[in-house]
Amino acid sequence: MGASNMEGCGTSPGRWIAVNTNPHRERMVLENLLRQGLSAYCPMIRKQRSHARRVEVVLRPLFPSYLFVQANADLKRWRPIQSTHGVRTVVRIGEDPSFIDGKFIANLRMREIDGAVVRPPSPYQIGQAVRITGGPFDDFIATILDLDEKDRMLVLLHVMHRGIKIKLNAEMVMPFYGN
Repeated sequence: MGASNMEGCGTSPGRWIAVNTNPHRERMVLENLLRQGLSAYCPMIRKQRSHARRVEVVLRPLFPSYLFVQANADLKRWRPIQSTHGVRTVVRIGEDPSFIDGKFIANLRMREIDGAVVRPPSPYQIGQAVRITGGPFDDFIATILDLDEKDRMLVLLHVMHRGIKIKLNAEMVMPFYGN
């Protein structure tokens, strides 16, 4: 889906419609929508996949089973999208499609490198000291042992002369600069 994943996208952000696809049919739906002359976009990310003792990096949809179609001004063309092969439904509020501001799509597109949306750099690094903010360990100092792609971290906390490993969401910590 790399290069063709944004074909037909204009330069004006406009409004977009979210389209729910059948599972693992984003590529097919994207091609069908582009054939209809619509501007469609399926943001992709790189993920590691393990199979038969091999690890490879593959492109996967950022929002599995969803892609976006730029809405035309008169709204007459959204109903044919619903009947496109592989489309489950158009995301709606009542009977009308639910619109997404084009700035959201433009921001995703700006973060793409080589056909994949990249995450902004993490403010945290392995080995960094952090202060826990909230929960039973509020105001404790810990050291980051591991970071994952879902904004969670494994930290080492020293309590009663013992090291305890706990998993925390990134929003539960802040950098610690000593004091």
